[in-house]
Amino acid sequence: MRNWLLPEYIADILPARARQVESAKATMLEGFRVAGYELVLPPMIEYIDSLISAGDATLEMKTFKLDDQLSGRQLGLRADITPQVARIDAHLLGARTGVTRLCYAGSVVHTRPAGLMSSREPLQVGAELYGHAGIEADLEIIELMLKSLRDAGVGALRLDVGHIAIFRGIANAAGLGDERTRELFSLLQNKDAAGIAELVAGVAEPYKSAFLALPELYGPVGVLEEARRRLPSLPEVELGLTQLLAIARALPPEVALSFDLAELRGDFYHTGLMFAAYAPGWSDAIARGGRYDNVGRRFGRARPATGFSLDLRDLIRILPERDPSQGIRVQARLLPAARAEIDRLRASGEMVVIDYLGESSAALNCNRDLIPAGDGWQIAPFN
Repeated sequence: MRNWLLPEYIADILPARARQVESAKATMLEGFRVAGYELVLPPMIEYIDSLISAGDATLEMKTFKLDDQLSGRQLGLRADITPQVARIDAHLLGARTGVTRLCYAGSVVHTRPAGLMSSREPLQVGAELYGHAGIEADLEIIELMLKSLRDAGVGALRLDVGHIAIFRGIANAAGLGDERTRELFSLLQNKDAAGIAELVAGVAEPYKSAFLALPELYGPVGVLEEARRRLPSLPEVELGLTQLLAIARALPPEVALSFDLAELRGDFYHTGLMFAAYAPGWSDAIARGGRYDNVGRRFGRARPATGFSLDLRDLIRILPERDPSQGIRVQARLLPAARAEIDRLRASGEMVVIDYLGESSAALNCNRDLIPAGDGWQIAPFN
């Protein structure tokens, strides 16, 4: 057995790429900071009942579980940071009564990869806004998501927007029940038209026709008028279509925008608008988000909430490259005399590397030398 092998869909990030990832993460977090989002760092492991809400079969299947030898309770390795941030807003920051903006960056772990090219250890970066139910909060999150992707170097973005409350409203009116609703939700996520037709075969009209229509209602803003004609007039449907139209009117024309009323490929905890960003060269969405009102209820406080997240590992191949030859070499024999100068250079942000073996500039990632000069030191090209 080769004990250096990693599990399938798990990979190291090597030095050059790791620096790119950390730089991109810092840039995104700084973008969140200047927009008013405070950084939180939830733990990797929690009790399972705080990580997964009842009925969320998708997140349940993603989550690794283990027993806690201290408490005897079941623990989970987080598969999604959003529920943790909802817990923080509801419980630890429960004294706040206004809008709270929080952001995060950290690894999550999945039992299975989301796709053939996906990691089972995504580096999840995201932002969440709590305390405002208006469409303005969703727009703020969408614009922050698009800006973060552009700043990372992703071009030609396309935004797909849907609304899960339309589906939930029809399912409630049709009296499907929780189990059949979850099954139909999964079929719609996978665009399984045959499975949808089979499941709703015995559903009364107009709900049967509405479920069959949902996968066909996608395209530019005109599809919203078609949806008004083909879907039953329910409060959730009317509100959803009104909010989708508000998104179309508010976003600038340079945003390539389409609507998909079967765009349910998020998590079961979502309650309203859902959106996903796509770009050429990616087979799946590179960022997703949506509204998930009242998830904090199980932590003691129900609040309006909306947010987005992305996997920074997925963006590695387009992150800007950094010049690896940026350091200053110091020969080991000079170390005792040069200690103060090394400390000064490092404090100013310079990379200073001690050369013990007389290595090449490429091996040390250095392009300059620190050498004695009279009573002091000077920096010269590394020959």
